[in-house]
Amino acid sequence: MVDHSLDQLPVAVIGAGPIGLAAAAHLAERNVPFVVLEAGDTAAAAVRSWSHVQLFSPWEYNTDPAAQRLLAEAGWQEPDASELPTGGDLVKQYLQPLAELPALAPHIRYGATVTALSRLGIDRLRTAGREQAPFVVRLADGEELLARTVIDASGTWRQPNAVGANGLPAHGEQDAAAWITHGLPDVFGADRDQHAGHHTVVVGAGHSAANTLLALAELADAAPGTSITWAIRSADPSASFGGGSDDELPARGALGSGLKMLVDTGRVTLAANFRTHSIRRTGDNQVELISTQGGEQSITADRIVAATGFRPDYGISDELRLELDPIMSAPRALAPLIDPNQHSCGTVTPHGYRELAHPEPGYYIVGMKSYGRAPTFLMLTGYEQVRSIAAALAGDLESAQSVELQLPETGVCSVTAGGEAIALRLGLSKEEHEQLLHVTAKYLGTSATAADAVLSAATELGIDHTAALQLAAYAADQFDAPGATGC
Repeated sequence: MVDHSLDQLPVAVIGAGPIGLAAAAHLAERNVPFVVLEAGDTAAAAVRSWSHVQLFSPWEYNTDPAAQRLLAEAGWQEPDASELPTGGDLVKQYLQPLAELPALAPHIRYGATVTALSRLGIDRLRTAGREQAPFVVRLADGEELLARTVIDASGTWRQPNAVGANGLPAHGEQDAAAWITHGLPDVFGADRDQHAGHHTVVVGAGHSAANTLLALAELADAAPGTSITWAIRSADPSASFGGGSDDELPARGALGSGLKMLVDTGRVTLAANFRTHSIRRTGDNQVELISTQGGEQSITADRIVAATGFRPDYGISDELRLELDPIMSAPRALAPLIDPNQHSCGTVTPHGYRELAHPEPGYYIVGMKSYGRAPTFLMLTGYEQVRSIAAALAGDLESAQSVELQLPETGVCSVTAGGEAIALRLGLSKEEHEQLLHVTAKYLGTSATAADAVLSAATELGIDHTAALQLAAYAADQFDAPGATGC
């Protein structure tokens, strides 16, 4: 007779991304048996798809403590905590080495797509004996695994939101799918030909939209005929500009400052109050987006970038008992702590296994998926989630209940740090950035604003025009504020 007692079974971790691998690291440290099921052929498959994107959070906010300890034992060279990695850096310098550790590698299965979850011999209706019944994890090839606990870190990358403004696909959106890119296109690499010399409309108002708009503006300098429209639902884009120089993550503040510059200088055409109702293909191999709310508007473009975010897919857990907030689609206890109407990335209350629990004992959703439709997730938050869950599974409830998190939020930062963040984005070395500051000082006395001084210095040094304007936007944000003094 097969022993199906829970303590003989592993914890099933779904997803080998940053949070799934962190969960594995914490379980390994606590000697809790586990298996990681990854749908892709490699670790961090989703991250690899946006490897060209630079994060606005430095290394210190992107690595997990347990993972750091395991890597250090293997001789890992920790990256500079203050540097901003790209997605590719995150994979190459952290996630791939982590997945290859002897403590993790034998327990990771690639090409293992989870299609359904349930309890052994029990459907969602039955209560008696539920807590003692193992989880059944069904894979796409029909194989079934048994697990004592399921930690779902599968993320939301494969479930993008629609272009349609009301949460539903716009009429004609499916027919126009070949003209639509979701997420973060690589406009300087694989996707360059789709945008160079063409008109792109970016739909969305978050950081992904800002990243894409800034990249397209840089592309426009090198590729004549490249034009950009930014379509947002609101009447005022200021919420998308963020904290500027007051942001504790300078690169995030620089992103907003740069975006404001693009709009103010007309390098990006703003289509405010645009709520996409329908998309139709035209005879010129283009697409037309139509907004009918508050008067009809239309935008004709060669390409649409849908920077509209992502949403969780709970299809695999249909036979489990979940308690989800009806608005956020996040665990009910977590939802008020992450509501984007009330919180930014840095004001989220620390939370752990208790807030992530469901009426289904032993099932936890973590990482980006745990945030439902909220766009305020930071990796550091997910690392604390899985640390708490691993401690609880190991019986260390004191540690599991002691959740602490130091997140970057809006606050005062130095202009040097902000400038370095932009300089890194633009491919400038620390020495080149210092030279830029030095030349800027020469122009401060004869320039109307600090922004003009930065522009003049950048021009003298031969820095790309759009790049100079981005740096100038951040400098203006810092130095031109009421009561601010010069360098």
